[in-house]
Formats: sequence, C-alpha cells, structure tokens
Amino acid sequence: MGDLGGGDWREPAAAGEEAAAAPPGGGPDHLVVMVHGIVGSTADWKFGAEQFNKLLSDKVVVHCSNRNMHKLTLDGIDVMGERLAQEVIEEINRRPQIKKISFVAHSVGGLVARYAIGRLYRSPRQTSQSDHQSLPDNNRGTIHGLEAVNFITVASPHLGSRGKKQVPFLFGVTAIENFACCIIHLIFGRTGKQLFLADNGDGKPPLLQRMVDDWGDLQFMSALQAFTRRVAYSNVGYDYIVGWRTSSIRRDAELPKWVGSINKIYPHIVYEELSKAETPNQVAVISDMDNCMLEERLLRGLKRVSWEKVDVSFHNSKVRYAAHSVIQVKDPVMHCEGADVIQHMIDHLIL
Repeated sequence: MGDLGGGDWREPAAAGEEAAAAPPGGGPDHLVVMVHGIVGSTADWKFGAEQFNKLLSDKVVVHCSNRNMHKLTLDGIDVMGERLAQEVIEEINRRPQIKKISFVAHSVGGLVARYAIGRLYRSPRQTSQSDHQSLPDNNRGTIHGLEAVNFITVASPHLGSRGKKQVPFLFGVTAIENFACCIIHLIFGRTGKQLFLADNGDGKPPLLQRMVDDWGDLQFMSALQAFTRRVAYSNVGYDYIVGWRTSSIRRDAELPKWVGSINKIYPHIVYEELSKAETPNQVAVISDMDNCMLEERLLRGLKRVSWEKVDVSFHNSKVRYAAHSVIQVKDPVMHCEGADVIQHMIDHLIL
C-alpha cells in the first residue's frame, strides 16, 4: 500500500492518463465517492450514481468504491478504510481538476469512510498554499488537499451494533445480544467483532471508540469537522440490520416523535433536524454502565460536531421489511420507493 502520510499531496499522472481523466474544459471539480456496505459491491450504488450523474453531471464526478467488495468487507473496518483511502488517492491523482470531495456511504460503508478520511486528513499547516486559496475556511484542514464538502451516511451503525436493539433482528433480548457478541466474528470476521465493540484484546480501546477522537496519526474527528456538512439518513423502523438510534447518533430520549410525511417530493422523509455541536459539559446521565457507558462515549465524541439528521420511514411500503436496502435503492426494481431519499440527497448537496 502506498504512503498515506506526508509528502506531496498528488503524484504526477502520465500524460496519457491525465488526458483521459480530464475532459476538455477540465470537467467537474467535485469528486463524490460512494461506499457500499458489508458483503456489497459497486452495483449497490448503481441507481444512486446514475441519478447523481443524470442531474449533476456538470458539477460532480461520481466514483463507486470497488476495493472492498463481497468477502473483502469481512476483513475489518480499519483494513477496508486503508484500502478506501488508497483508492481515493488514486482517483484524485487521475483527475487533476478535482478540488472538492464528498462521501455518500451506506451501512458499514459509513464507518469505513470515517476511517478513510481520518487517514486522508491534512491539517491547515500541512496543506499547500495553493490548496489554501481554494478553501472558504483555512482552519478546517483538507481531505488529501481537497476541500471537504458533504459527508453523508445512510443507515450506518455509528454507535456500533452492541447496544440494546442496535441490531433489531435480535429483538432486544439481552441474552441473544450477548450471545451474538460472542459469535459474530464467526459470521462477519473482524468487521463483525469491531461492530460489536469486542476488538479490545490488544490493550487498545475498541476501534469505534478510537474513531471518535484523533488517535495517533489518524485524525478521525478533525477530518469529520473539516466537512462543511455531515448528514445521517436513518430508518425509523423496519431496518432489521441497523437500528434507528445507532444510525441517527441519538440517545433513546432524543429519538423524535414523527408522523407520516405530507411532502409530495420526499414522501418517505418524516423528520429533519440540525443537531448542533455539543460542548463537553453537555453531558447526559448514564443509567447503565458497561454497554451504555461505551455507547455514551461514542455519542459524546460524535456529537462534538454538528449533524443534519434525516429520518426516513417506509412503514406503508410493501417492501418495508427491506428498509435497509430500500433507503439506498440497492435494487432499482425492488427498492424503487427509496428514490425520493436519493433525490433528497441530490437536492441538498452542497456543490
């Protein structure tokens, strides 16, 4: 794997490669990286990528990540994050006109993208003067020299899968959840172990806990803060893979009461809010230790930056039991009811 640390931000491309990557006039200067979830592939974002290209072809270049497909998604969030970071660097080097970057990530892909940006983050003092001139806020740092714009996650388990009802198909039964924690690595490898926060055997905190801080040369939170906006799309129900609380970065008491949407443009968007960054003294009371204590650490860390929360419901849909895939429109035929969620992303994307 190439060097992801210091040094030149971009490697010179060969003349032929540069000509192929840069169409006449330079082309769009905004790279949108789409990241799939566990056991997924580039096909998972086929519909989403087509819609972005159809409506924003003159504004963005869409790249669907292909380095972590199928069984490779079981190798661990950190391993996948390193691969994604290298892939992004190669895409940037292929496209010298690119000045901005955004991420759109589904499910575990949201955690992989969070890891990757921690690797790719460059503080303002590391960024070249030419890069500084293109940034509206020189104090925010960059993602490998690019202006960080939108960081969008879709049904991503930001708080992991270990807490009560964080994986709804386990029915919230403590005994079943504890048993799943013990055997999950047999099904989903290192990735499963990290999702269930059971990867602290090497003396370090679980990976997801490290990812709510800047840890060594991995600047996870500084990288998140560098983005102009962070957005969490969440299913309020019928998502049996990723629960509402973990995907929307909320405590139980913070989950909003919602009603059916009356918006004809986005019929499945049922609630939206801007969650402002919290200061360290804005602390909730922890009623349970152990799992709740660890979950609370993750919450407090992620709440240090602002998030746009977009809650989605397919409760009236015939395919509501596949909400985890419908919100992404994983299959354009079976999951087409989620098209308004993709449209919402496009309409609110900062370009």
